Amino acid sequence: MLSMTGYGKGEYAENGLELTCEIKTVNNRYLDVSIKAPRVFAAYEEVVRTTIRKKLTRGHADVFVSFKDKRERPTALTVDEALAASYVAAAKRLKEAFPELPDDVTLTSVLRYPEVLKQEDSQSLDDELVNALDKALNAALDKLNEMRAVEGKKLQEDMLARMQTIEDLVGEISERAPMVAKEHREKLETRIREYLAEAQPDENRLLTEAAIFADKSNIDEELTRLRSHIEQFRSIAKEGIVGRKLDFLVQEFNREANTTCSKSNDVTITRAGLALKNEIEKIREQVQNLE
Repeated sequence: MLSMTGYGKGEYAENGLELTCEIKTVNNRYLDVSIKAPRVFAAYEEVVRTTIRKKLTRGHADVFVSFKDKRERPTALTVDEALAASYVAAAKRLKEAFPELPDDVTLTSVLRYPEVLKQEDSQSLDDELVNALDKALNAALDKLNEMRAVEGKKLQEDMLARMQTIEDLVGEISERAPMVAKEHREKLETRIREYLAEAQPDENRLLTEAAIFADKSNIDEELTRLRSHIEQFRSIAKEGIVGRKLDFLVQEFNREANTTCSKSNDVTITRAGLALKNEIEKIREQVQNLE
């Protein structure tokens, strides 16, 4: 069981190259990845997303990448020959227009013209930089999942403890449920005797009314399904990625608890049903944190 909330940091430092990758995750219904990295990694972002998808299935992940490149590498220069030719051609035209002016256009002077000589960006995406990012990213993901597993364990313990409370409440309701119809029949008979004074009530009519009430207030099916849901919850809780399964199961818990409260017609069962719904809601809040 994994929480969707966590933080992981991975670092790489070799041969003058220092790179740090940090990942922070929070709850989200689907997997959403936001990457903030230097422009040099722009073409590599989809590879980063693919790597993250292998280890995350849900949640919003913010990825931060920073690096320092202290490697000694030869400086590469390029010449924009077309631009240089334009400068030379312009100089020739000016020479024709003003022949009296001295001509000081030389190869060295042309190289000094703006944008003719360019220095290539030393921060380019090479194999070593890609390797550094891969190692730092995977290290960050591993640490992130370690934290998420620890948090997931805490959530699991909390939810299973609440599930025991739910089971106890279902047991209380199960013990109380058979008495409801009997007590209703006794109250009905008492009221009829009060209204009719000494007259003897119709036993068949009493039985009919009691049977109708018992049928309307019967919650055996709801209790059976609740017990089944409890077993399913405990079984699913042993798995790894459980968020969506438990989210659906909690909805079923709520449905049965609502029906139990609406059909019970008994203060004791209603009180236990409300406590049941309260525990289910707390579990639902915890499930929202699970991957």
